[in-house]
Amino acid sequence: MEKGRKPLLSAVETLEEAGKRAPKLFGIPSGVQGLDELFFTTKIENGKPRKIPLGGIPSLAVVNVTGVSDTGKSLFAEQFAVKQASLGYPVCFVTVESPSAFVATGLRERAKAMGIDWEDIEHNIILIDAASYASIREDTENLLATLEYAIYEYKTKSVVIDSITGFFEAREMLARTIVRKLFNFMKQHYQTAIFVSQKRSGHEELTAEAAGGYAISHIVDCSIVLSKELITSKYTANLYKKPIGSVIRLFRIDGCRLCGHDTRTHIFEITETGLVKIGPPLEEIVKTG
Repeated sequence: MEKGRKPLLSAVETLEEAGKRAPKLFGIPSGVQGLDELFFTTKIENGKPRKIPLGGIPSLAVVNVTGVSDTGKSLFAEQFAVKQASLGYPVCFVTVESPSAFVATGLRERAKAMGIDWEDIEHNIILIDAASYASIREDTENLLATLEYAIYEYKTKSVVIDSITGFFEAREMLARTIVRKLFNFMKQHYQTAIFVSQKRSGHEELTAEAAGGYAISHIVDCSIVLSKELITSKYTANLYKKPIGSVIRLFRIDGCRLCGHDTRTHIFEITETGLVKIGPPLEEIVKTG
């Protein structure tokens, strides 16, 4: 070892030692129809591995939900928050794009569409209004302090940030630093988190790349990509079995380091009442053509 270098002994441990602190893996219901069965764990039976549905997104995962505008990202995040609140688990919802009063309107509509009474959830969703307060939106340390207060004061189990892109929209060189701080914060406070991130129109539709480059997808535990395509030719109309002028929406889990997941591209829809619903794999639609 070179002179002057000092090893940080507290950073070195065996897998056995780390394993004693490893949290239990289980599913967190998302509130998005068709999503929860797409994650699974593995069980050894008779010497062979067998897939076991997880029943939700992985517990304590930091999940990146990305896509261009009008692909259902915020609806996805709101459904997750409403579902968790309805189960009695407080959720911290950081709103970066719209003031909290307008987000409350959206959450109320999502609850009605999901058949959940507003009175059963309104005390379990804690809003942090970063849209209205630049001191939170533009200063990461203030944001973390405010988040920490909300987590301890209301004993939240999950955090939703819509959207994380708003924290570095004018300073994308800092994207990786900001996302890493937020990721580590969620781990330290044992929060399951949904980070909504915006894609630019120039990005490939079904990649996890977002504004700020790959900073988010490289750091988070799991990325979910939402995209849409306007059907403008007879070929795509025949392929998707939709009339010309329709919009086809596609969903894909881009990766998940905590557990197994369905790797196929799926059709999804946004219902008339504003709910995201995951449908069958695209390959099944094409095969039946």
